[in-house]
Amino acid sequence: MTLVRWNPWTEIDALQRQFDRMFDTTTSSFPVALRDLNNAVKFPAAELTQADEALHLKLEVPGMEPNDLDIEVTENMVSIRGERKEESQTEENGKTHSEFHYGQFHRVIPLPSRIENTNVTAEYKDGILHLTLPKTTAEKNKVVKIKLDEATA
Repeated sequence: MTLVRWNPWTEIDALQRQFDRMFDTTTSSFPVALRDLNNAVKFPAAELTQADEALHLKLEVPGMEPNDLDIEVTENMVSIRGERKEESQTEENGKTHSEFHYGQFHRVIPLPSRIENTNVTAEYKDGILHLTLPKTTAEKNKVVKIKLDEATA
């Protein structure tokens, strides 16, 4: 039987190599994940509600001017493009802190009902864009007939 002398440094070196491999695999995909997170932040939140006469769409686009938004409406979808240009600067105790955020976004929202895209109204207030999308006459009067089987009744 051979006697092997234990060297704690070989164990530490093996552990170091494992950590290096682990961080090499996570950091190689990290910039892609960070880029995706950055795009998610630029994506405006939306809320679509449906009434009898119209659809109501609210989009959260704070810090933007109305002329920074490009809104296109078809009978079955709404497309919104914009570009954020936001800067903030604060001064405290003789130190200036400045931040800026720039970026473009594009969001397409499919609509559950056909609308009259020529009669859409829009209002922009306090960073919230409100769109009122009136339904077409055919959609307003749409009646769906349900047939019940006698076995299930």
